[in-house]
Amino acid sequence: MSQTTDDFLEKLPVILDFEDVADASLYLPLPDGWALAVADIIDSTGAIESGRYKAVNMAGAGVISAIANVLGKADLPFVFGGDGAVVAIPPDGLDQARDALSRAQSWVRDDMDLGLRAALVPVSEIRANGLDVRVARYRASEHATYAMFSGGGNSWAEARMKEGLYTIEAAASGSRPDLTGLSCRWNPIKSNHGQIVSIIAIPHPKADPTAFRKLVARVVMLANEDGRGGHPVPVDGPELGFVREGLGMEARAQSAQGDLTARLRHSLSILGQVFLVRVLYAFGASLGRFNAANYKREVASNTDFRKFDDGLKMTVDVSVSSLARIKDTLKQAADDGVCYYGMHEQDAALMTCIVPTALSHDHMHFVDGASGGYATAASRLKAQMA
Repeated sequence: MSQTTDDFLEKLPVILDFEDVADASLYLPLPDGWALAVADIIDSTGAIESGRYKAVNMAGAGVISAIANVLGKADLPFVFGGDGAVVAIPPDGLDQARDALSRAQSWVRDDMDLGLRAALVPVSEIRANGLDVRVARYRASEHATYAMFSGGGNSWAEARMKEGLYTIEAAASGSRPDLTGLSCRWNPIKSNHGQIVSIIAIPHPKADPTAFRKLVARVVMLANEDGRGGHPVPVDGPELGFVREGLGMEARAQSAQGDLTARLRHSLSILGQVFLVRVLYAFGASLGRFNAANYKREVASNTDFRKFDDGLKMTVDVSVSSLARIKDTLKQAADDGVCYYGMHEQDAALMTCIVPTALSHDHMHFVDGASGGYATAASRLKAQMA
């Protein structure tokens, strides 16, 4: 990566209080020459209705993993959207990102029998249409920060991709990106407070920015009845378990297409790692520098259960009474012309991860609702806008 890219990433503002994420003054514009890599699952609603939640989530996280690995930069600004992702690409990484997107489409088609569309949208085109891509980071924990986006550019780029513009074509069958670190090993995480709800709220085009900021702060406050912001992952981490579907997808992702020997080898390795972590956790033991209890706590603290991507996105665990107040608040704001919103309730959350190494502290964990999550909330938001 060029020094210019590193300088920009080091200068990004870091937001410490999530209530401030809707304050546009805290964001910096992406430099000229950058582009947005955008991807999502075609007909994710249909895939979710057929029960393929894990596959949809893993494909979305896989886009981030493929680009981060090919560029050798895990700190590029990105956002996980449940059924897709957006990654900001510097000028000297455009060709590599294009290849990674092309290969990711082939992998999703070959391994999951799903369609992944992808595009590479120049930031200059976004600005020529009166919008912008502005970035900040939110500190989720001591070791993990996640990019937040404002300016409307991400939404514009996604809409153009769905119109067939700036399209990246899929690579030939058998082509695969580097998905090192992509993981899907955790059991669904049941609600502890009453309901897991995925929320998307975006500002009305004519809304007063101050009114929308106040709305975001209000919803965040209502979700914070437990003092953890509605975090769906227990403070000591999620339940350890063997997840057959996730294990199979991870093993296939790390193996060449059709290489059954490699797939079996990776499956056994994953099973061994999960079993070892369970044993270490049960006995409160460590293996070298790895401590299972500390790792599980870091999984919770490093999770992106709430974000700002041209609007508020949260998957939170709240009580029935808090959920009712959140619904009333969002409905009133929509009636007042402050926002559009979509919600989806479910009884569990899902987690997909990118873990470069279990010995590092910067492992990333993406949370979505376990039965539709952001994809269903987004479809309801679009219906409201229509």
